[in-house]
Amino acid sequence: MEEIRHNSVILAIDDNPTNLKLLHRLLSARGYQNVHLLSDSREAVNTFLDLQPDLILLDINMPDLDGFEVMDALFALNLKLMPPIVIISAQQSIESTLTALRKGARDYVSKPFEKNELLMRVQNLLDAHLAHKMLNDQAQVLEQMVNHRTKELHSTRLSVVQRLGMAAEYKDEETGNHILRMSHICMLLAQQLGWSDYRCKLLLHASPMHDIGKIGIPDSILLKEGPLDPQQWEIMKTHAQIGGELLGGDNSDLMIMARSIALTHHEKYNGTGYPHGLQQEEIPIEGRIAAIADVYDALTSARPYKQAWSTEAALNYIKEQSGQHFDPTIAEIFLSNVQHVLHIKNRFQD
Repeated sequence: MEEIRHNSVILAIDDNPTNLKLLHRLLSARGYQNVHLLSDSREAVNTFLDLQPDLILLDINMPDLDGFEVMDALFALNLKLMPPIVIISAQQSIESTLTALRKGARDYVSKPFEKNELLMRVQNLLDAHLAHKMLNDQAQVLEQMVNHRTKELHSTRLSVVQRLGMAAEYKDEETGNHILRMSHICMLLAQQLGWSDYRCKLLLHASPMHDIGKIGIPDSILLKEGPLDPQQWEIMKTHAQIGGELLGGDNSDLMIMARSIALTHHEKYNGTGYPHGLQQEEIPIEGRIAAIADVYDALTSARPYKQAWSTEAALNYIKEQSGQHFDPTIAEIFLSNVQHVLHIKNRFQD
């Protein structure tokens, strides 16, 4: 600690050059190697910012800015860690001492001072400040490590759940690009709705998991080329509930939204959807957004068992189903941004 203390930066501010020389000689003799002197109090703030001192020795009676005004200017910087200020003044009144302490001074030494007493106060205040500074630095390092690790965990979680979403699509003979198109269309609609960047990114990363529940559907049903019979259709519809269960139990914003989308993207605005027959505002808005993005891309994508619809036919379907299958506000936004939707389709072609 002694070596660190002696390398610490001390700033002495006094309009009297004789007093500054005395302080410099006294501190240097005790081993302090970075003692800086300032006689013009108007330069106090700039000098403080340049040097970032570990301790300040400050006179009160100075022209232009007195010691109290200098303190006010320094504390107005609102620094997270302020170095201790020691007032050294010929004023010996109780009022002056209390004013200095109220303004934030850590100690008050009257002139003429006893040199060993001053040196001991400087040492004690420096040791306390340097220890506090070290703890603060360690806390910042730990915070950076935690933030880095949190980002790594978030990235890993995101990668895992997105791969699960892609696995569900591949099992259903969909393509990985379907979920890219669908998720980017979702984000486009959210942006047009005025969502924050954070929520838009959540939707972008959560929507690829909309059909994750298909992992739990038997291949004999999922891959059937012909139409499903009523019993098979009831089993197929359980994928929404399965997806909600698979994504449950995690309270992160990402997984909460992903679960909501998986559970509700097959609900319809008029209440005829599944699994719960929700209607209108009962359906979470992320589910309403995902519904139109998913249906449009499915209609306009060719699969082994069907031809792709034309853009015109798909848009007509969106218009017809506005207020029925789809939220009319979101449908209107979708239809008003067709060129952006087509750009996404072209960007992520199969």
